[in-house]
Amino acid sequence: MTINTFPKTKNAYKRLEEETNLQGKILIRNGIKSEDPKKNEPKAENLIINDLNRGRVAIFIDGVNLFHAALQLGIEIDYLKLLCRLTAGSRLLRAFFYTTIDVSRQTTMRPRSNEKQQGFLFWMRRNGYRVFTKEVQSVDNSKDNSKKSNLNVEIAVDMITLAPHYDTAILVSGDGDLAYAVNAVTSTGSRVELVSLRTMTSDSLIDVADYFVDLDSIKQYIQKDSHPGYNYRAMSNSKL
Repeated sequence: MTINTFPKTKNAYKRLEEETNLQGKILIRNGIKSEDPKKNEPKAENLIINDLNRGRVAIFIDGVNLFHAALQLGIEIDYLKLLCRLTAGSRLLRAFFYTTIDVSRQTTMRPRSNEKQQGFLFWMRRNGYRVFTKEVQSVDNSKDNSKKSNLNVEIAVDMITLAPHYDTAILVSGDGDLAYAVNAVTSTGSRVELVSLRTMTSDSLIDVADYFVDLDSIKQYIQKDSHPGYNYRAMSNSKL
């Protein structure tokens, strides 16, 4: 992976005038900015973006975690809207998308086990995302037929390795296993914004991040429109 090297300048983040009971963290839940426990003011959901000089931004998306969060919210993610929402005019270094690929053996019931997913990943690569995948195989005799693999190691390594090249990392995941990596990144002086569904987010991850945004509070800005739009068709003549 080739990384363009830029001289990193010290970020001039605006200081918040009020101290919070969450170690300077701003929690955005359903459009409410929780600062003083005695005083809650309704704020715009994009306050986290407007209040900070974010510098160069790198986005790290746990695709499996986001997929399950979308299921919980009952929405389908529009990944162009998501990218625009997370970047919000900041200088984007790169947007990474990590997910697993089902390579289970084809059966009469599943003649093309992952063709739709491959079409989706092809579309993601052509629309601003750097995609990383890991092959997994369903275990038919398991109770929930689940796939136990994830890409936490890959996400953690990339976040730490690329820290000298960005000023703000946006992590879309609620997995507490990433707390150590987030803490390591913040210790270098970079800012970490955490975006996830609150009910699926580890407290240990929120504790080490600088900011947390509940997906439920921004779902109207990142979900697909009800009218027909683009789809993720498999490209039969293209190599993925």
